[in-house]
Amino acid sequence: MRENKYRNCYCGEINNDFIGKDVKISGWIENIRDHGGVIFLDIRDEKGVVQVVSNDDTMFNGLTRESTICLTGNVRKREEEDFNARLKSGEVEVVAKKIEVLGKARNVLPFEVMTSKEVNEEIRLKYRYLDLRNKKVHDNIIFRSEVIKFLRQEMESMNFTEIQTPILTASSPEGARDFVVPSRLFHGKFYALPQAPQIFKQLLMVSGFDKYFQVAPCFRDEDARADRVYGEFYQLDLEMAFAEEEDVYLVGEKIFKDVFSKFSNKKVSQTPFRRIPYREAMLKYGSDKPDLRIPLEIIDLSDIFKNTEFKPFRGVTVRGIKVDDLASKSNSWFNELVDFAKSIGMPGIGYITVQDDMSFKGPIDKFLTEEDKKLLIERSDLKIGSVLFFIADRNEEQASKQAGQIRLELGKRLDMQDPNVYEFCIINDFPMFEYDVEEKHYIFTHNPFSMPQGGMDSLLNKEPNQVLAYQYDFVCNGIELVSGAVRNHDIEIMKKAFEIAGYDEETLKDKFKSLYTAFQYGAPPHAGMAIGIDRMLMLLNDEASIRETIAFPMTASGQDMLMGSPTEITEQQLREVHIKVR
Repeated sequence: MRENKYRNCYCGEINNDFIGKDVKISGWIENIRDHGGVIFLDIRDEKGVVQVVSNDDTMFNGLTRESTICLTGNVRKREEEDFNARLKSGEVEVVAKKIEVLGKARNVLPFEVMTSKEVNEEIRLKYRYLDLRNKKVHDNIIFRSEVIKFLRQEMESMNFTEIQTPILTASSPEGARDFVVPSRLFHGKFYALPQAPQIFKQLLMVSGFDKYFQVAPCFRDEDARADRVYGEFYQLDLEMAFAEEEDVYLVGEKIFKDVFSKFSNKKVSQTPFRRIPYREAMLKYGSDKPDLRIPLEIIDLSDIFKNTEFKPFRGVTVRGIKVDDLASKSNSWFNELVDFAKSIGMPGIGYITVQDDMSFKGPIDKFLTEEDKKLLIERSDLKIGSVLFFIADRNEEQASKQAGQIRLELGKRLDMQDPNVYEFCIINDFPMFEYDVEEKHYIFTHNPFSMPQGGMDSLLNKEPNQVLAYQYDFVCNGIELVSGAVRNHDIEIMKKAFEIAGYDEETLKDKFKSLYTAFQYGAPPHAGMAIGIDRMLMLLNDEASIRETIAFPMTASGQDMLMGSPTEITEQQLREVHIKVR
């Protein structure tokens, strides 16, 4: 309740305690209802809705839905048969004495506010201020504020110091495309918006800060998708000095366990979260962000088919996925899965079903020898009613990814993804380098500032594709929520790592001169991570699109429908920053 000379009230907080009292409320007209000559208004503010009636119906003349009004009246009890259990104020109503229109809305709205989530997204975003009046949409933003507030409390309870890092910085040659900002004062030169506070937070560790965190805006010019917005996003960024991998794991596990337990009623994985090396994840799940709610694992069958007479499987990577009690499914069910396989670039998908006598039935059964069948039964633990699906490709990575997509599709079709569970895991031991076929040299797989496992000895004595990094991701229900690493703080190891990735020392000194110089003045070992706040909120809110968690998101194509950006700018503005549009 707001305190002043009036009994000013929030609409949603008026209840039986107010019966007989005069109140003053302000809000939006959500609905105007005519019940046989008696007019009712539903007035909404951020706390809820209250019903208003008048003994003088002319008082409501000319009112339009979504107009803002200030109203005074007396609270009375509703007739029992008129109670509305859906409203906190559902047992009372306000008899209006005076109404003042503060902001009149047009007679025709672009869409119905209460059902705006059913409207085309571009229209919703064009009139986002109306869309945000929808209770579900509005509550998502309130929820975001509550979660971020709690995150700050968590970090402070662990003695992290909140520090803001710059928004205008230097362009980096790594990662996604930068957003660049032309300089007026330095002709022909540009700033860049930070893709992440990566270098700054490492410099803070060199500066003597023990534990840093920030709710950080990040900017990347990369295409949007369901779990990634175009342009900008927010992350809980943190870094710890004199820390190892397990120190960061403990912090991450505490944050996720506390946040997901507080803000949901679903079952959350017990800590410590399961650790899965990258190569194991790619083999068993076909993904480095596996949905562990699906109780299916991919099996490597390549050796069984090494010398098979079935040419599509001979000498290639063959993966299998076994599903029990599936043999009774209709032919149309299997045909739909074949169609899905074709939609992801596979020629189809082979499978066998296990009959009551443990014999096989299916499109490739005739190509299997008795020894093949025996090995498949043992390797895949086949039972009566089991179905074994086959995924084959000459390229091992492609076979793994396609098997992962089939596993995920099976999980969806068989309703294996329990909606009441948050299943976390930590994917670690990522490869440090991968070979770029087009560039014909090794490149960094992920963060170039990660420490290689084994340090300099590993870089000197192993093939680059065998070097693992102290890199890790936290994953929940198939969504990557965290990327982090133990950082490379040794300048000599850094020079060698960049050399393998095609950067000479002069390039390292030029492109990353701040770290290159700082690490020569006593840099501590340090490690950290970044939690995707928008993605975390998408999971907590059970939203299919990450844009539902953001107050003013762009469209998937990168347009701001509300403000009309991107826009052209004037010739004068271009001249000031020394730019000519070609």
